[in-house]
Amino acid sequence: MSSVLEALATVLLPSLCAACGRGCAGESILCLRCARRLEDLSPLRGAGPAGIDRAWSAAPHEGVARDLVAALKFRALLPVAGLMAERILRDAPAHLLSGEVVPVPTARGRGIRRGFDPAGEVAAALAEGAGLPLRPCLARRGRGRQVGRRRAERLGRPPRIEAADPVPRGAVLVDDVLTTGATLSAAAWGLREAGALRVVAVTFARRL
Repeated sequence: MSSVLEALATVLLPSLCAACGRGCAGESILCLRCARRLEDLSPLRGAGPAGIDRAWSAAPHEGVARDLVAALKFRALLPVAGLMAERILRDAPAHLLSGEVVPVPTARGRGIRRGFDPAGEVAAALAEGAGLPLRPCLARRGRGRQVGRRRAERLGRPPRIEAADPVPRGAVLVDDVLTTGATLSAAAWGLREAGALRVVAVTFARRL
Protein backbone atom coordinates (compact mmCIF):
# COMPACT_ATOMS: atom_id res chain seq x y z
CA MET A 1 0.00 0.00 0.00
CA SER A 2 1.35 3.42 -0.98
CA SER A 3 1.87 6.14 1.61
CA VAL A 4 -1.08 8.07 0.11
CA LEU A 5 -3.41 5.09 0.46
CA GLU A 6 -2.15 4.44 4.00
CA ALA A 7 -2.91 8.03 4.97
CA LEU A 8 -6.36 7.80 3.36
CA ALA A 9 -7.08 4.54 5.19
CA THR A 10 -6.13 6.18 8.47
CA VAL A 11 -8.75 8.87 7.88
CA LEU A 12 -11.49 6.60 6.57
CA LEU A 13 -10.80 3.64 8.89
CA PRO A 14 -10.13 4.93 12.39
CA SER A 15 -8.23 2.83 14.91
CA LEU A 16 -10.26 0.49 17.11
CA CYS A 17 -9.98 0.52 20.87
CA ALA A 18 -7.92 -2.45 22.08
CA ALA A 19 -10.26 -2.88 25.06
CA CYS A 20 -13.80 -2.41 23.76
CA GLY A 21 -13.43 -2.36 19.96
CA ARG A 22 -15.00 1.06 19.45
CA GLY A 23 -13.41 3.66 17.19
CA CYS A 24 -10.49 5.74 18.49
CA ALA A 25 -9.21 9.15 17.58
CA GLY A 26 -6.11 9.05 15.41
CA GLU A 27 -3.78 6.19 16.28
CA SER A 28 -4.84 5.87 19.93
CA ILE A 29 -4.82 2.43 21.48
CA LEU A 30 -7.76 3.17 23.77
CA CYS A 31 -10.94 5.14 23.20
CA LEU A 32 -11.58 8.07 25.52
CA ARG A 33 -14.04 6.11 27.66
CA CYS A 34 -11.66 3.19 28.22
CA ALA A 35 -8.74 5.54 28.80
CA ARG A 36 -10.73 7.24 31.57
CA ARG A 37 -11.65 3.88 33.07
CA LEU A 38 -8.02 2.83 33.08
CA GLU A 39 -7.10 6.04 34.87
CA ASP A 40 -9.60 5.16 37.60
CA LEU A 41 -7.69 1.95 38.44
CA SER A 42 -5.12 2.44 41.19
CA PRO A 43 -1.70 0.76 41.42
CA LEU A 44 -1.15 -2.11 43.85
CA ARG A 45 2.00 -2.58 45.89
CA GLY A 46 3.31 -4.63 48.79
CA ALA A 47 5.31 -7.70 49.71
CA GLY A 48 5.85 -10.00 46.78
CA PRO A 49 5.63 -13.78 46.42
CA ALA A 50 8.41 -15.90 47.93
CA GLY A 51 11.83 -14.87 46.63
CA ILE A 52 10.74 -11.36 45.67
CA ASP A 53 11.66 -8.34 47.78
CA ARG A 54 8.84 -6.07 46.61
CA ALA A 55 6.00 -6.36 44.09
CA TRP A 56 4.19 -3.56 42.29
CA SER A 57 1.42 -3.60 39.70
CA ALA A 58 0.01 -0.71 37.69
CA ALA A 59 -3.62 -1.84 38.08
CA PRO A 60 -5.85 -4.63 39.39
CA HIS A 61 -6.68 -7.31 36.83
CA GLU A 62 -10.19 -6.10 36.17
CA GLY A 63 -12.14 -4.00 33.67
CA VAL A 64 -10.02 -2.27 31.05
CA ALA A 65 -6.76 -3.63 32.51
CA ARG A 66 -8.02 -7.20 32.11
CA ASP A 67 -9.16 -6.44 28.57
CA LEU A 68 -5.70 -5.09 27.69
CA VAL A 69 -3.97 -8.19 29.03
CA ALA A 70 -6.26 -10.33 26.88
CA ALA A 71 -5.69 -8.10 23.85
CA LEU A 72 -1.94 -8.59 24.14
CA LYS A 73 -1.89 -12.28 25.01
CA PHE A 74 -4.69 -13.67 22.87
CA ARG A 75 -5.14 -11.14 20.06
CA ALA A 76 -1.45 -10.29 19.56
CA LEU A 77 -2.05 -6.53 19.67
CA LEU A 78 1.62 -5.75 20.32
CA PRO A 79 1.21 -1.95 20.67
CA VAL A 80 -0.63 -2.71 23.91
CA ALA A 81 2.73 -3.73 25.43
CA GLY A 82 3.98 -0.19 24.89
CA LEU A 83 0.90 1.22 26.61
CA MET A 84 1.48 -1.10 29.57
CA ALA A 85 5.11 -0.03 29.82
CA GLU A 86 4.14 3.65 29.66
CA ARG A 87 1.69 3.16 32.53
CA ILE A 88 4.35 1.39 34.62
CA LEU A 89 6.95 4.07 33.90
CA ARG A 90 4.53 6.82 34.83
CA ASP A 91 3.34 5.40 38.14
CA ALA A 92 5.95 2.99 39.51
CA PRO A 93 8.13 4.20 42.41
CA ALA A 94 11.54 5.24 41.06
CA HIS A 95 13.46 3.01 43.49
CA LEU A 96 11.83 -0.10 42.00
CA LEU A 97 13.02 0.68 38.48
CA SER A 98 16.72 0.26 39.17
CA GLY A 99 18.91 -2.60 38.05
CA GLU A 100 18.37 -4.67 34.92
CA VAL A 101 15.04 -5.65 33.40
CA VAL A 102 14.43 -9.40 33.26
CA PRO A 103 11.30 -10.68 31.48
CA VAL A 104 9.54 -13.69 32.96
CA PRO A 105 9.95 -16.37 30.27
CA THR A 106 6.93 -17.91 28.63
CA ALA A 107 6.61 -21.64 28.00
CA ARG A 108 8.57 -22.46 24.85
CA GLY A 109 5.71 -24.12 22.98
CA ARG A 110 3.33 -21.27 23.73
CA GLY A 111 5.88 -18.71 22.56
CA ILE A 112 6.29 -20.58 19.28
CA ARG A 113 2.52 -20.75 18.72
CA ARG A 114 2.01 -17.06 19.48
CA GLY A 115 5.09 -15.89 17.65
CA PHE A 116 5.94 -13.51 20.49
CA ASP A 117 6.35 -13.36 24.28
CA PRO A 118 3.92 -10.97 26.05
CA ALA A 119 6.17 -10.44 29.07
CA GLY A 120 9.14 -9.98 26.76
CA GLU A 121 7.34 -7.29 24.79
CA VAL A 122 6.40 -5.37 27.95
CA ALA A 123 9.90 -5.78 29.38
CA ALA A 124 11.57 -4.55 26.19
CA ALA A 125 9.35 -1.45 26.05
CA LEU A 126 9.92 -0.79 29.76
CA ALA A 127 13.69 -1.17 29.51
CA GLU A 128 13.83 1.20 26.56
CA GLY A 129 11.61 3.79 28.22
CA ALA A 130 13.49 3.65 31.54
CA GLY A 131 16.94 3.55 29.96
CA LEU A 132 17.74 0.25 31.71
CA PRO A 133 19.56 -2.80 30.34
CA LEU A 134 17.35 -5.65 29.14
CA ARG A 135 18.56 -9.07 30.33
CA PRO A 136 16.44 -12.00 29.04
CA CYS A 137 18.47 -14.49 31.06
CA LEU A 138 15.80 -16.96 32.25
CA ALA A 139 14.33 -20.04 30.59
CA ARG A 140 11.55 -22.46 31.49
CA ARG A 141 12.39 -26.12 31.78
CA GLY A 142 9.93 -28.96 31.32
CA ARG A 143 6.25 -28.50 30.53
CA GLY A 144 4.94 -26.68 33.57
CA ARG A 145 1.88 -25.05 31.99
CA GLN A 146 0.03 -22.63 34.28
CA VAL A 147 -2.77 -21.30 32.05
CA GLY A 148 -6.10 -22.92 32.88
CA ARG A 149 -4.99 -24.38 36.20
CA ARG A 150 -6.77 -23.65 39.46
CA ARG A 151 -5.01 -21.58 42.10
CA ALA A 152 -4.09 -24.60 44.26
CA GLU A 153 -2.67 -26.41 41.22
CA ARG A 154 -0.59 -23.38 40.22
CA LEU A 155 0.87 -23.05 43.71
CA GLY A 156 1.43 -26.78 44.09
CA ARG A 157 3.09 -27.28 40.71
CA PRO A 158 5.01 -24.10 39.85
CA PRO A 159 6.99 -23.96 36.61
CA ARG A 160 10.72 -24.73 36.70
CA ILE A 161 12.63 -21.61 35.71
CA GLU A 162 16.41 -21.44 35.60
CA ALA A 163 19.10 -19.02 34.50
CA ALA A 164 20.19 -19.65 30.91
CA ASP A 165 22.73 -16.78 30.94
CA PRO A 166 24.53 -14.68 33.58
CA VAL A 167 22.04 -12.83 35.78
CA PRO A 168 22.20 -9.27 37.15
CA ARG A 169 22.85 -8.62 40.85
CA GLY A 170 19.76 -6.39 40.92
CA ALA A 171 16.81 -7.58 38.80
CA VAL A 172 13.48 -6.01 37.87
CA LEU A 173 11.30 -9.00 36.97
CA VAL A 174 8.61 -8.01 34.48
CA ASP A 175 5.40 -9.81 33.56
CA ASP A 176 2.09 -8.69 32.10
CA VAL A 177 -0.03 -9.99 34.99
CA LEU A 178 0.53 -11.38 38.47
CA THR A 179 -2.00 -14.12 39.28
CA THR A 180 -1.05 -16.48 42.11
CA GLY A 181 2.60 -15.41 42.10
CA ALA A 182 3.84 -18.97 41.45
CA THR A 183 5.54 -18.11 38.16
CA LEU A 184 7.12 -14.91 39.48
CA SER A 185 8.36 -16.78 42.54
CA ALA A 186 9.90 -19.51 40.38
CA ALA A 187 11.61 -16.86 38.27
CA ALA A 188 12.90 -15.09 41.38
CA TRP A 189 14.42 -18.26 42.80
CA GLY A 190 16.01 -19.00 39.42
CA LEU A 191 17.67 -15.58 39.58
CA ARG A 192 18.77 -15.93 43.21
CA GLU A 193 20.24 -19.39 42.68
CA ALA A 194 22.37 -17.89 39.91
CA GLY A 195 23.61 -15.02 42.09
CA ALA A 196 21.02 -12.21 42.05
CA LEU A 197 20.93 -10.29 45.34
CA ARG A 198 17.87 -8.08 44.83
CA VAL A 199 14.73 -9.08 42.94
CA VAL A 200 11.66 -6.89 42.59
CA ALA A 201 8.61 -7.68 40.48
CA VAL A 202 6.77 -5.19 38.29
CA THR A 203 3.63 -6.14 36.38
CA PHE A 204 0.95 -4.27 34.51
CA ALA A 205 -1.94 -6.00 36.27
CA ARG A 206 -2.48 -8.05 39.42
CA ARG A 207 -5.33 -10.46 40.03
CA LEU A 208 -6.97 -9.81 43.38
